[in-house]
Amino acid sequence: MSGPFQNIYHLRRVADTAAKACYVCHKPSSSVMITPDNKDFFYVCPVHLKDRHFCSPIVDTEAEEKKKKEEALAKEIEKIESLKNSAQSTSTSDDGPRIFALHKNFYQMRIDRLRNLEAAKRNRQRLQDPSFFPSVPSGGL
Repeated sequence: MSGPFQNIYHLRRVADTAAKACYVCHKPSSSVMITPDNKDFFYVCPVHLKDRHFCSPIVDTEAEEKKKKEEALAKEIEKIESLKNSAQSTSTSDDGPRIFALHKNFYQMRIDRLRNLEAAKRNRQRLQDPSFFPSVPSGGL
């Protein structure tokens, strides 16, 4: 069963003024988990991303190796530049993984939510349709 969408979510950040309730704890959060095809999204606290029972990071090993090589090269360049300019300071930041897979229970909750929304939409359309209801008999006595 492939489901309506894949269990791959990208982490996006929004402005603090656009923060909405976290899917898990309902606290304001500016981190959004979104599918690549933009069919599903939800807000989540960064703390929950580190919880191993909520989601797992999807790590691309080739990209990680390439990143490590680039960091090693950058450190070598930094050492050379620091010898030239001893007062120069640099900062490095590691944001962590940006692609996650939800664990099966949370993923199933997202799929169930999507199915319930689609069913509610179909029911609203059926209620709007006059041919959905039975008609009064038109035969005479």
